[in-house]
Amino acid sequence: MSGADRRSAVGNVGRGLSYEEPLSFERSRPGRVGYSLPGLDVPAVDPAALLPAGSLRGRPPLLPELSELDVVRHFTRLSTWNAAVDLGLYPLGSCTMKYNPKLNERAARLPGFALAHPLQPTALMQGFLALAFELEQALCEISGMDRVSLQPAAGAQGELAGIMMVRAWQTARGERRHKVLIPDTAHGTNPASAALNGYEVVSVPSGRDGILHPEAVAAAMSEDVAALMITNPNTLGLFETHIAEIAEIVHAQGGLVYGDGANLNALLGIARPGDLGIDVMHFNLHKTFSTPHGGGGPGAGPVGIKNLLAPHLPSPVIRRSDAGPPRFELDYDRPLSIGRLHGNFGNVGMIVRAWAYIRSLGPEGLRRCTDMAVLNANYLLARLRGTFHVPIDAPVMHECIVSDKSFAESGVTTLDVAKRLIDYGYHPPTTYFPLVVPGALMIEPTESESLEGLDRFADALLAIADEAREEPELVKTAPHHTRLNRLDETRAARKPVLRWQPGPA
Repeated sequence: MSGADRRSAVGNVGRGLSYEEPLSFERSRPGRVGYSLPGLDVPAVDPAALLPAGSLRGRPPLLPELSELDVVRHFTRLSTWNAAVDLGLYPLGSCTMKYNPKLNERAARLPGFALAHPLQPTALMQGFLALAFELEQALCEISGMDRVSLQPAAGAQGELAGIMMVRAWQTARGERRHKVLIPDTAHGTNPASAALNGYEVVSVPSGRDGILHPEAVAAAMSEDVAALMITNPNTLGLFETHIAEIAEIVHAQGGLVYGDGANLNALLGIARPGDLGIDVMHFNLHKTFSTPHGGGGPGAGPVGIKNLLAPHLPSPVIRRSDAGPPRFELDYDRPLSIGRLHGNFGNVGMIVRAWAYIRSLGPEGLRRCTDMAVLNANYLLARLRGTFHVPIDAPVMHECIVSDKSFAESGVTTLDVAKRLIDYGYHPPTTYFPLVVPGALMIEPTESESLEGLDRFADALLAIADEAREEPELVKTAPHHTRLNRLDETRAARKPVLRWQPGPA
């Protein structure tokens, strides 16, 4: 089938009304407002007479002056330019951009959760504390961990908390180790979490089969190593089959094993990291348990631990008292704690959504999620195999990796394929990661997608592969159906244009 025939089979991308608007500050006009307030019915008071010196601005904040209609149109228009999982497949590898059930959204918006003041007394927040305690217990049961803290606001902060607890545990034992081992197939935030805790990062190479081998860990392990940070399944989508033996090697020399839990949706109901030798791990609620991705806003990355690290949990911890009617309290008396990581109790809405997701699915439903995530990834790999280069041709877990090696003669690159996918109506997958695969396309279809949806996505990629051979310039100059065509990937960072010049505060 030719590229033109495949395009016809996939369907044309719709072209709607597109409007290129100026920046809000460029549309601003002095004196234009979007509100109308009645006159004061109380005596006017000079704020400077009531507030401490230095607490008032020298001038109003420099915000654009717009009408209500301008503001509504601006933000509504921006929302229509976004890719979203509610609009279509969002195949980012290692990010699990799956559908978020709206039932969970409704639960998070219940007034008792959404309107509760974070500083109210514990006697008035028993419902939330009970829910949070139940979520901690559920995460322990799912992962094989003994304790969980819900405080961290993202997976990266959960990682940071986990390694902080490792350091605190070894310090309490009178040790000061200086190194952390990280496989070359681990997530990119792992080295940052180790470095922020003052550790030297030692990279451990994976084998030719894409997984970590005990002999590589044994060669790198010493009594100066605080921990091994391992992502399982790893970023190649492969299960680390030697994990139990590797954990024994690390434990034998006094180290601990950190498990990156970002890919837990490939293990639910099948394997528990705590049973495989993991001592501490984080959970990405927005990946595995279907709370929205933060995008710079609210997220949640609880951290689970084995009991040996319990004294170092972030403070406070939720404690259940069974003396009389069940009651939940906050325990601040924790002298060995790494301290507070987040204001109040973390991002409450994310916690409620994850609790609702787990309770609505139950053990059988969670296991079904994993079954479908693994099936979908392997089905997609089977559709692409033979057309796209597959660097490690083995059964995968939740995601698969292909590369641009098949298009080397035409000069089409991974970036070109990703840009062309936009013309077919898809957000591109993760590109050029993991670094161990040159020109990688990292695709995670998730358990949310139907067979028909996967086939449409595979057909789009196969059509682009045909184009790469028959019409390479078409792919190299993509996208063609967007408001703006190909942008310089680095110019905005290297040569920023700052049109707004603020005056003195």
